[in-house]
Amino acid sequence: MSEASIRITGEQTLSDNWYVLKKYSFELRRRDGSWQAQTREVYDRGNGATILLYNLERRTVLLTRQFRMPAYVNDHDGYLIETAAGLLDNASPEVRIRQEAEEETGYRVGEVQKVFDAFMSPGSVTERVHFFIARYQADDRIDDGGGLEHEGEDIEVLELDIDQALGMIHSGEIADGKTIMLLQYLQLHVLKPRSLMVLVAGPYRSGTGDDPTLLARNVEAMEQCAAQVLAAGHFPLLGEWVALPMTRLAGSTAVGDEVYEAQFHAYAERLLQRCDAVLRIGGPSAGCDAMLEQARRQGLAIYHGVEQLPVLTIPSPA
Repeated sequence: MSEASIRITGEQTLSDNWYVLKKYSFELRRRDGSWQAQTREVYDRGNGATILLYNLERRTVLLTRQFRMPAYVNDHDGYLIETAAGLLDNASPEVRIRQEAEEETGYRVGEVQKVFDAFMSPGSVTERVHFFIARYQADDRIDDGGGLEHEGEDIEVLELDIDQALGMIHSGEIADGKTIMLLQYLQLHVLKPRSLMVLVAGPYRSGTGDDPTLLARNVEAMEQCAAQVLAAGHFPLLGEWVALPMTRLAGSTAVGDEVYEAQFHAYAERLLQRCDAVLRIGGPSAGCDAMLEQARRQGLAIYHGVEQLPVLTIPSPA
């Protein structure tokens, strides 16, 4: 629509304590040609920029963690994992984002690539954010980063495996919009996809009473999911494929006997150490929950549906 579709009839400054909050009265011409009077409060904090630093050879990204009061008052602990970012303060986006990245991460930034810009909360905030990516190397580090203390910044620098970072989107550990957008851009347009070794974790004994038919049904459900993982270009594994035959070789004669209890989960945990990711399926399972906790400690990507896995175009075996 053109400017002729909007007529501003009033403007009132409500606050300029930090940035500027104004109330606008205006008339909007609707699609049917009629005019409608409306009011909106608009917060103007200037425009900003953000950048994702990545290392292709090591498949890592540099992110930050810092406290955000608005997130805290909206049912969150307030500590968000983010890409480096800041307001332009009358500088060009390219110049300002280099400065912000160095202040926050401690890495000197060379050539940057702008990928897009976007309004992040256009219903109430004027800010347009310029999005960048740039490569980094270990020897680009010039200090510890952490931001500027006199501005109240206390920033933790995180170097994460890209697959771990993408998994943290699905687990909710990364909940910042700009960070999600840049990580997914990197995944779609920059990174060469690689096949993951994915542990399919679902209920085995839970709710079965150790009935052999129900146990077999649970394994079949996990194997059906494993087939989908393979079709997506990844290598699936089940803990049961390793642990069940190994416990039998060790002398177990029934699920839940002494040998089984001593060895089953130990084999599954050792298998997890060789995996890149975990795909959690099915209903409640204390064993699965324990595996997921171990996976988080290892920094593995955690998925809750095959559709969340990176899709690779790999021919099926002949």
